[in-house]
Amino acid sequence: MELADEIVIPAKRDSVYAGLNNIKILRKCIPGCEELVAISDTELTAKVVLKIGPVKASFNGTVTLDKTRAPQCFSLSGQGDGGVAGFAMGGAEVELIEDASSTILKYAAKAETGGKIAQLGNRLITSTAKKLSKQFFGNFEAEMTRDKAKD
Repeated sequence: MELADEIVIPAKRDSVYAGLNNIKILRKCIPGCEELVAISDTELTAKVVLKIGPVKASFNGTVTLDKTRAPQCFSLSGQGDGGVAGFAMGGAEVELIEDASSTILKYAAKAETGGKIAQLGNRLITSTAKKLSKQFFGNFEAEMTRDKAKD
């Protein structure tokens, strides 16, 4: 499965990049996130509860960040284990483009699933992934706008 989109966030690129690296902000923005812990500057662990069609599962996973081209670009890769529900793994490339007082955030992500959730079919998984990414970026934009209003 592949997803790609872009959104405009009404904040400077450095603020958007900082927000994408802020555990408290990410925890609020990730749908179903119950736990998010920084192991290092480039590694996180997470516990996320998701419902995909009729399957509800708790995923425990890790995310590794590659910040070598930050703040313009960075990439991430991760994997999650949902027990009997199956597993998910994938990665994303994120580009942050300055545009006056806003930032254009572009992303391209790839993921694959296995186990019970993979049996639900690619269309259901893809539509759920699109919905979850839209939720995340909507939440993130709201958080960034809220932070900007405090300034």
